[in-house]
Amino acid sequence: MRMTLFTLALLGAAPSLAQSSTLYDPTITHAPQDGVVKLYGAGGPHTAFQKVADVWMEKTGQKIEIIAGPESKWSPMAQADADILWGTSEHSMTAFLETYKTFSSDQVEPIYIRPTVIAVKHGNPTGITGFDDLLAPGMKIVVTEGAGVYNTSGTGTWEDVAGRLGKLEDITAFRKNIVSYAKGSGASFRAFMSEDADAWITWPNWPATHEELDQIDLSPERTVWRDVNVALSPMADPQAAEFLAFLIADEAQALMATEGWQR
Repeated sequence: MRMTLFTLALLGAAPSLAQSSTLYDPTITHAPQDGVVKLYGAGGPHTAFQKVADVWMEKTGQKIEIIAGPESKWSPMAQADADILWGTSEHSMTAFLETYKTFSSDQVEPIYIRPTVIAVKHGNPTGITGFDDLLAPGMKIVVTEGAGVYNTSGTGTWEDVAGRLGKLEDITAFRKNIVSYAKGSGASFRAFMSEDADAWITWPNWPATHEELDQIDLSPERTVWRDVNVALSPMADPQAAEFLAFLIADEAQALMATEGWQR
């Protein structure tokens, strides 16, 4: 009985882990129907999405706006007029749903997937061929991490890659070579350049859109895959659903594939 009471006392004293989103503003009314289909999400997929949107706008004359970047920069606008949200991973979208109350989990649809890769300097001056090269003493690696305060698809990817074979020593050796835990992919790219790093665990769209980077593929047993997903507002402009249908059509798939996105 004492143990039970002590345990209950501890549980009662523990702070709740459930927290409301600090970005959520209950005074904002969600009213997206304005004749413009607006998509909001983190940077990464936006460059490929824009390619698809450009084709769609030329075909239909309908206007599409792709708004990307750190969530804090666009959150009030998205709460007001987002027709579509995209998440760069499942955990990223789950976090979004804490803020964008009009959207719900049953509206989320995974539409593309992509693998983790190693980004290296153009020309691959250190001759990296795969994951094992990153374990050598003195290698300088950048990883992307949310650190519990930032919503990014990169959270945990380096650990997943390093731990895929169930070898603690791989995680230990890899961790010793990390020179930057950057919050978000944009910050990771800047850290990669400023730290004169040798490698960055990231996604294919970054080497595909930055001439400073080359891509080294991970072996299948090391590769981690995460999706990009979308959620359609129940109050969206009618043409928003039409655009989402086009976003996974064959023509759009070919455009998305230029930056590493697969179906």
